[in-house]
Amino acid sequence: MKILVTGSAGHLGEALIKVLGRDYEVVGVDLLPSPFTRIVGDLADQTVVEAAMQGVDIVLHAATLHKPHVVTHSEQDFVSANVSATLNLLQAASRHQVKSFIFTSTTSTFGDAMIPEPEAPATWITEEVMPIPKNIYGVTKTAAEDLCKLYARNHGLPCLVLRTSRFFLEKDDNPARRGKYEDDNIKVNELLVRRVDLEDIVEAHRLAMLKAPEIGYSKYIISATSPFQPEDRLALMKDAGTVVEKYYPSFREVFAQKNWQMFPTFGRVYVNEKARRELGWKPAYDFGTALAAIAEGKDFRSPLARAVGIKGYHDQQFDEGPYPV
Repeated sequence: MKILVTGSAGHLGEALIKVLGRDYEVVGVDLLPSPFTRIVGDLADQTVVEAAMQGVDIVLHAATLHKPHVVTHSEQDFVSANVSATLNLLQAASRHQVKSFIFTSTTSTFGDAMIPEPEAPATWITEEVMPIPKNIYGVTKTAAEDLCKLYARNHGLPCLVLRTSRFFLEKDDNPARRGKYEDDNIKVNELLVRRVDLEDIVEAHRLAMLKAPEIGYSKYIISATSPFQPEDRLALMKDAGTVVEKYYPSFREVFAQKNWQMFPTFGRVYVNEKARRELGWKPAYDFGTALAAIAEGKDFRSPLARAVGIKGYHDQQFDEGPYPV
């Protein structure tokens, strides 16, 4: 079986090739050369896509312009990279009768739908929540999702959409948060509601590519399993630490050893139940495993996440943080 991985020079693309390359023939395509890129080219160019699709059984479409590029790239750049490239790939995949097409999307598509009203409970984010994109990144990713649905409906191409939450190891983009919390503290806190380990994302893609022919089309939230329940939503907006302590009584002691702090509130919770149920996905990394690792003096990240490491998103450096917002 031959797998095409787009965005092979990126965080997820590299990880997919490292893992899936053990068992399958994998071809990487990207605008940028890398040790994991066999074809260097622009997916908005149909000739590049056609060449890449030869003999391919499965497409894992991870190439994208991200939120970090919103200030540095034009809206047309986003349309070309996220919409036109996806359309080209879907058209070619349909012609070549590809067995599975997996589109890597983002929880950023939910946009303003994630923001609770004042005094309201934390927002409970499932696949049923209607996205309200707040920037060109969200708009183009939701448009690409719709293209996947169209090709599943009209052309019988099995397409699954995986909306991944945060997984990058780069520093947080919020300067106020960076000034108050250590970066690892931020990332461990986020595992409760809006972060996922890279190794778990790769496993979700592996399962999705095998399940797509029987499912046809669907969307899934890919985020670490949260301990929280719907009845916690109001308390999460008032005193998150007390809610966390209910599920992890030792967390304050472990955090004290690191001089870490819990966020005072959580305004959203990503719910991964559908992916666990329908894909058989069993994410291995969450807040509990992070606590256990920290207590033992170990890194809370997976070996794969550490191996891929930090890539950055731009050639240049920015005074205000890892990327301009």
